[in-house]
Amino acid sequence: MELMREAMGWSGAPGARGFSVDAASLPLEGDGDPAFGTVRWRTLVSSDRTPSEALTLGLAEFAPFGTLSPHRHALAEFYLGLDGAGIVTIDGEPHPIGPGVAVFIPGEAEHGVVAGPEGLRFAYGFPTARFAEVEYRFSPAG
Repeated sequence: MELMREAMGWSGAPGARGFSVDAASLPLEGDGDPAFGTVRWRTLVSSDRTPSEALTLGLAEFAPFGTLSPHRHALAEFYLGLDGAGIVTIDGEPHPIGPGVAVFIPGEAEHGVVAGPEGLRFAYGFPTARFAEVEYRFSPAG
C-alpha cells in the first residue's frame, strides 16, 4: 500500500486528516476523449485516490489556444488561474482568467474555456468527494 501511495504522489498515513500531493508526480489525464476538447488535467484530491472527503481538486492544462468544450454539471465549480491566460464563457458571458483570477461557475451553468496564445493552467474544484461523481453533459456543437 505504501508503494502505491508513493506512486500516486501523496504522503500520509491511511485515514490521515492531512496529506500532501505533488502535482508533478501525477499523470496528465484526458487523452482519448475528444468530447472534452483539448484540455488535459491532473486529479490532485479525490477520495478514490487520496484520503480525502467532501471536495475534489485538480489542475487543468491547456496548450496555446486549447479548449474545454461547453458543458454543464449539477455541481458548482471554481477555477483559480495559475499561468497563462484565456477566456471562460459562462452562460454566454466571457470572463478572462489568468494568474490570481478566480472564476465561480454556478451549478447547471453552461461553461467552456479557450486558452490564449501562451496556453493556460488553472486549479479547479468541486464540492464533492470524487471527481468521478461530476457528470459532464456536453453541449451540442454549433
